[in-house]
Amino acid sequence: MEKRKLGRTGFEATIMGLGGEGLLRTYGQDKEAYTLINKALDLGINYFESARAYDGSEEYYGKAFRERRKDIFLAGKSHARTREGALDHLHETLRNMKTDHLDLWQVHDVRTMDDVEKIFAVGGAIDAFMEAKEKGLTRFVGVSGHQDPSVIRECLTRFDFDTMLVPINPAEASQNSFLEEILPLAEKRGVGIIGMKIYVRGFVSKLTFYTSMEAFFRFALSQPIATAVIGCDNLEQLEQNVYFARSFKPMDWEQQDGFVEAIAPYARDLLYYKE
Repeated sequence: MEKRKLGRTGFEATIMGLGGEGLLRTYGQDKEAYTLINKALDLGINYFESARAYDGSEEYYGKAFRERRKDIFLAGKSHARTREGALDHLHETLRNMKTDHLDLWQVHDVRTMDDVEKIFAVGGAIDAFMEAKEKGLTRFVGVSGHQDPSVIRECLTRFDFDTMLVPINPAEASQNSFLEEILPLAEKRGVGIIGMKIYVRGFVSKLTFYTSMEAFFRFALSQPIATAVIGCDNLEQLEQNVYFARSFKPMDWEQQDGFVEAIAPYARDLLYYKE
């Protein structure tokens, strides 16, 4: 599987990473989760991600990795907005994952300017992230968000984040575009770019004229991202995405523009679809 450098971290990430949602965002499926995580390792994936908000995901990872922890780049997230709350989350994450450090700890799901003000206030969460990096509890610090690119831009101007996690898909390109507003800035600053929601939260299945998810994978990985984080419901989905990664061929600009144009009439419904 192709690997790409994750910005200034220098880590060579596989272009597919395993996310903490899907099967892993559950409780009580220890056997299935153990099998999925170790299959991902066996298939060569080296980037694994979870969040404090993802139900039993962290504990699944802690039970599955064991001696294989050294072989992977492990990322966590905290949605707390205060220093105290974020540090509580970090220590719980480390206990759950049975590790003494994260490779990447991310400020999770920054949606509004009010979030930004809380995070960067005196006693805000960013203090915890700086402290964790100073103490070696995380090697790198990142930020994630999928609501408003201007909010993530503001975060990047206030703090020298090592990575960012943002949505990368053709529907975003015709709405509030993270691709146009944030990616060039991140590249210029050496921020490692991690793609999420490459299948538009899984709602591409609503497009009956697309019989394969591969075009969405190709579109995402044709952008200047290091890895696409994908949550999988089962082994079949995992193996299918690994196949996409191993056979990946980038889209040229003409193909990308055509894809964005084809999705544009459905983009808003896809991005804001409710079950």
